[in-house]
Amino acid sequence: MNFQVTVLKILVSYPDGFAVMDDLKRDMAILVTSGRDWADRTKRLAARVPDLDIFSQGLVARESGGWKITVKGRMVLEFMEARPVGDRAIETVPAVDAPLPPLVQPAERARRRRERRERARDARERARANASSSA
Repeated sequence: MNFQVTVLKILVSYPDGFAVMDDLKRDMAILVTSGRDWADRTKRLAARVPDLDIFSQGLVARESGGWKITVKGRMVLEFMEARPVGDRAIETVPAVDAPLPPLVQPAERARRRRERRERARDARERARANASSSA
């Protein structure tokens, strides 16, 4: 498993790309123990950027109590995940100063997460109601 790729993947999954250290450690532990597929995937992604160093390259910033993926970090991760075009792979990392397309996905992810929380809360309330009526 490639630690640095895993950190990028974890951070990009959080709203605003920020995660506190406890959440990072928990997510890392889950992925590390998830099996060979994750290790193989991170190795493949890391091979796209062999000299990856998330801190010295400014891909991840240390902030109060946690880490945050930067715009440059998102770009590099997108580059690593890009599918090869035709028979040849993309050969260069995109320029950092290039404009980024708007990120719609995090807003959609936040909406789905909010809906999941609401469904879970409703289920807990129904379970409590059923438990109190049967007691």
